[in-house]
Order: sequence, then C-alpha cells, then structure tokens
Amino acid sequence: MDSSSSSSDDETIIAFVNRLGQPRKQRVFRNRTDNFLEWDENEFFNRFRLTKRCVNIVLDLITFKIQSSTDRNHAVTPAQMILITIRFLASSGMLITVGDFAGIHKTTAGKHIWKVLQAIVELKSTFLTFPNDPIVIQNIKKDFYNIAKFPKVVGALDCTHVKIQSPGGLNAEIYRNRKQFFSINVQAICDSNLKFLDVVSRWQGSAHDSRIFQHSKIYSRFQNREFGDSILLGDGGYPLKIFCITPLQNVNTPAENLFNEAQIRTRNPIERAFGVWKRRFPILSTGIRLNVSKAQCLIIATAILHNIATIDKEQHCALPPLPREIEEAINFVNNVPNNIHINNNNNYLRNRYVQYFEHLL
Repeated sequence: MDSSSSSSDDETIIAFVNRLGQPRKQRVFRNRTDNFLEWDENEFFNRFRLTKRCVNIVLDLITFKIQSSTDRNHAVTPAQMILITIRFLASSGMLITVGDFAGIHKTTAGKHIWKVLQAIVELKSTFLTFPNDPIVIQNIKKDFYNIAKFPKVVGALDCTHVKIQSPGGLNAEIYRNRKQFFSINVQAICDSNLKFLDVVSRWQGSAHDSRIFQHSKIYSRFQNREFGDSILLGDGGYPLKIFCITPLQNVNTPAENLFNEAQIRTRNPIERAFGVWKRRFPILSTGIRLNVSKAQCLIIATAILHNIATIDKEQHCALPPLPREIEEAINFVNNVPNNIHINNNNNYLRNRYVQYFEHLL
C-alpha cells in the first residue's frame, strides 16, 4: 500500500472522530413580530401593499389549506405564512431578506411562500374569471360607456412583460423579449375599475401579443359568440375582429379622430391596471427569481390578490340606450352571409362605429 494513501486515510478518520466529539448545533428560534399588531394601517400598507382587511380576507379563504398539522417545533402560523408571502411579493423577492424580516430561515420562508402561492391560485375560479352573468356584463359595459361613450365594450385587452431570471437550458433565448431581457409576456383583460377578468401567463417573452390572443381560450369563447355582441378593445398590435376593435391607422376625418380618441380612452384602464399591479407587487418589475412554472404561478397569484384589493360593491343601474347605428351594424355582422369575406365584416363594424361618433360631433 502506498504510504501517502495510508496517511490520507488516517487524516480522514481523525477528522471524522473529531466531528463526532463536537456538540450538535443548537437550534435558534428568532423573535417573530406580530405585524398585525406592530403596525398601524398606513405602516402596514407601506410594508405589505395590501390593507389588513384584504389580508384577512385571503387568510380566511386559505387557512385550512396551509396550516401546519401540529403546533410543535415552533410551527409557522397561517397568518405568518401569508404575511411572509405578501412581503416577498411587495419587496425585491430575496428569500433571505424576507426570512430575516419574519424571523425564520430562508429555506423555511421559501417552502411556505410556495405553499401560500399555490393556495391563492386555487381561488382563481372565484376572483379571476370572465363573467357569464348578463347583469354583471351589463354593468361592465355601462362603466366603459361612461368613459368615452364607446358602447358594447366588455373588456380592455393588452400584454405586459414580467421580468424573470434566465430559465437556462437550450430554449432560454425564447424568453428574451425585444427589449433584450428575459420575461414572460402576460396577456390580461380588465374592466373599467382595473379588475382583471382574464390573465394568461404561459407565453415566453418573444411571443407576439396577437399570437398569444389568437391561441387563448378567451379568443375562442368570443369567436364562438359566447358573449353575444360584446367587444374587446385592443391596440394596433391586435387583429381587427368583430369582437376586437382596434384603432384606425390613418385618420382623415373628425369622426375618425373622435373614434380613435374614444377607443384609446376606453382602452386606457388596462394600462393603468398594469401600472397599479406592478407598483403593488414590485417583484413583477424587479424580476422573479424562480423557475418558469413557479413564476407563472406567482403571476396568477398576484393578479388574484390585485382583484381582491380592487373589488368594490357598486349599485346596478341600467345601460344608456344603445345608438341605432351600432345596433344595425351588429345585426348586420350577426347575420352576414358566409360568402362575404370576414375582414370586410370587421371593417364594416368599425366603420359604423366611426359613423356613430360622427353623430356626436
């Protein structure tokens, strides 16, 4: 046997024996502040970007899903879990920072954050779903109409990029967007009160907005006329459809200019919704340091939390009477012969909207 090999084995045995003689590292239980009691309403909102009332609503809905099976070993409570998660979303997204804030190890923080995010996503059918109730749809149309007198609008449509870390692997570059950072291109539809009605978070940053829309479930539902004569408003990056009205590229008359102005003003809530959403949860802007599937889950969870924070009860009231010109245009489109090219139908409907705004001049 080689003498150098024998010496190395002896050193390994000696090191192992020395470790056996060392005392086990003592467990450390850090102080965990009760943030509901520690901060007043304003200070609480500044740190968590949600009011205490909103947090308690979420807590009541998911406590049974996230609570520990035992209180042994200084278990983290559901209230602490959800505040850890919201603090994570409302800060830079660093687990060690959130762990220190909550008085737990970063590994424990990561485990509980993921548990809470999954529980929140399960609330999607309640807080993030396109309405089917005719009364709800009618009130959404009323609120949009009150912005700039654009009738039949049930949603404002657009996409926004949510920054993520490089996913790695051979396909990482498909997540690099036109601004040269890695992202998920998120499609959203909102109402006039900035509440999200539909969110799609499964597309990579290089995907075009119109491609995402044409491959989404909500597109198929509108194409099948599930929402009747209701329409969405999109920007110039989207295709003109009988259910998706886009602005005119070239404006030649006062009526066309008024149409474009009304279309842009009525579509504006989706831009504002993105701004509020990303200010409420800065992790969407600074970058999500999770793998893609977890990042997609986080995006949906923040959209649900955003909706809970913006839901407000309003009295139902009747819609203003619909102008006859728009009714005639919609009736024409609904009963158009199959041999007429679909693009002509779309242009016809938009032109009739222009004629309607001409009467408002």
